[in-house]
Amino acid sequence: MNAQQIEELVSLQRTFFETGTTLSLDFRLQSLKKLHDAILRMEPQINAALQSDLGKSATETYMCETGMTLSELSYMRRHLRRFAKDRHVLTPLAQFPSDSFVVREPYGVALIMSPWNYPFMLLMEPLIGALAAGNCCILKPSAYSPATSAVIRELVSVCFPREYVAVVEGGRAENQALLHQRFDYIFFTGGVTVGKEVMRAASEHLTPVTLELGGKSPCLVDATADLDVAARRLAFGKLLNCGQTCVAPDYLLIDRTVKDAFLKRLQFHMTAMVGDALTNDGYVHMINQKHFDRVCSLILPQKVVFGGKADLQTLRIQPTIMDCVSPDDAVMQQEIFGPLLPIL
Repeated sequence: MNAQQIEELVSLQRTFFETGTTLSLDFRLQSLKKLHDAILRMEPQINAALQSDLGKSATETYMCETGMTLSELSYMRRHLRRFAKDRHVLTPLAQFPSDSFVVREPYGVALIMSPWNYPFMLLMEPLIGALAAGNCCILKPSAYSPATSAVIRELVSVCFPREYVAVVEGGRAENQALLHQRFDYIFFTGGVTVGKEVMRAASEHLTPVTLELGGKSPCLVDATADLDVAARRLAFGKLLNCGQTCVAPDYLLIDRTVKDAFLKRLQFHMTAMVGDALTNDGYVHMINQKHFDRVCSLILPQKVVFGGKADLQTLRIQPTIMDCVSPDDAVMQQEIFGPLLPIL
């Protein structure tokens, strides 16, 4: 879709929003039900798409993508009428006597831009909130997960007319064309670099934004911890989606007195979880070679105490533990977004 077509699409949605159709609670609830029913019907296609893009098993897809989305839909459908009610508040003395209340109104036309690591859930969940509030939406999935983007396009086209909800596929050119438009709200999930571009573009029109960006989350284990429980939880959090999760434990800070005992348990639980990672079809792979190469470049062979191998053909990287890591090492200078765990 070129820049002119994107501009026409935004105009089309703004015209539809101004009809007031989306303000009706019944209309919003019907829209959420359509989305819910379509996801259930298309679950096999969604599973196949995520298997193609990331190597996700059906179990992990339900746990982290479709299941969470369906749960959000059910919750919103149950509570929407209460959420949408006017909320009465105390009247300030300067306005006495009067009745004071907060009215909840939609923003208008929203842009939702999602990343590739949870390409279904991180597009659908913001959409649920936007539709529940009465907005029109343009969805921009990541170009790095094309199979999932195609399924989302089909899903949305089955549920909604394009003047209400539409999908724009593509890469950087489409991103730039979208960000040159005036939206009433932008919801972006992704990296810091593109997040800065989104905020810069939004500032031209003072468009409110939600930016859910990356991080470098530490995991702390002290001498009082139940080491087996901590190791099992850390293995799960680190290896879910092969570490391609914004809240994955990015590095471990551990008390020296329990480090050796903890590492034995951590290696046991990582092995129990994925077995031979390079041949396990249920083990998620890196999204593409660019990210595979980047994560592999962070492995310090002399500091590896577990794992460390990778397979370019399948884009899989073993769960890898590195000990005696320095804060100055490359692996500590960026968000890892892969199955590496440095220890300090």
